[in-house]
Amino acid sequence: MKFLEYTPLSRVSAFLQRVNLGDCVVQGEIQAYSCKLAGVDKKLSRSLDSEVVGSLSTTPPSVLSASPVGPLTDANSRKTLIYLILTLNHMYPDYDFSMLRAQHFRKEEDLRFARANIDNLMLETAKTWDAECFGSEQFSDVLWSAVDEVIGLCDCDVYCYSGDMEGDPFADAGNLWTFNYFFYNKKSKRIVYFSCRSRSKHGGKQSPSSSDSEREEDMYADDDFADGMEI
Repeated sequence: MKFLEYTPLSRVSAFLQRVNLGDCVVQGEIQAYSCKLAGVDKKLSRSLDSEVVGSLSTTPPSVLSASPVGPLTDANSRKTLIYLILTLNHMYPDYDFSMLRAQHFRKEEDLRFARANIDNLMLETAKTWDAECFGSEQFSDVLWSAVDEVIGLCDCDVYCYSGDMEGDPFADAGNLWTFNYFFYNKKSKRIVYFSCRSRSKHGGKQSPSSSDSEREEDMYADDDFADGMEI
């Protein structure tokens, strides 16, 4: 898969690197990818496809028909699953998502549900954006305009990763909420991945002796946080 550089998305992603909201910090990323495969991705795609096909004979028919990406007997459905897995691998190169299968994802019935959920969870973050020097453009308008321009929202299927793989980057006890959405346009063969999490400053830390924890506590105690973003 190929990362697609797109300035409006990069602007939003840069803002979401760390947004201070008092008792919590919001962190997110949003990136676009082309689903044209080459090199390592192509090899992994073939391997994943073979593994899924090999499991079909032992998978109950009810499970096959209930797959969120479509019937796994269909090559196009398996491609969708593989694109979702490869996207996560590209976003988080320190993790291996190749063991994920269709049941780890959910398809949203309607784009409006995903959009409403994101807008609701990002409400306080959006207020921070609006209060900063970003002109008169509201966060929600900037976000969805950028996504629509690069992906064509009306032609998208929307998937959500549940984030329940052991040891994945979202399995943090301090997370108040997380979301991981994929906006997939089959026609243009593009995916926009949008992930965000809200992390409490007071919970879910490791042992107090952990150097990472100590650095994190020092960072949160720093008085140099701006109202919205770290300086």
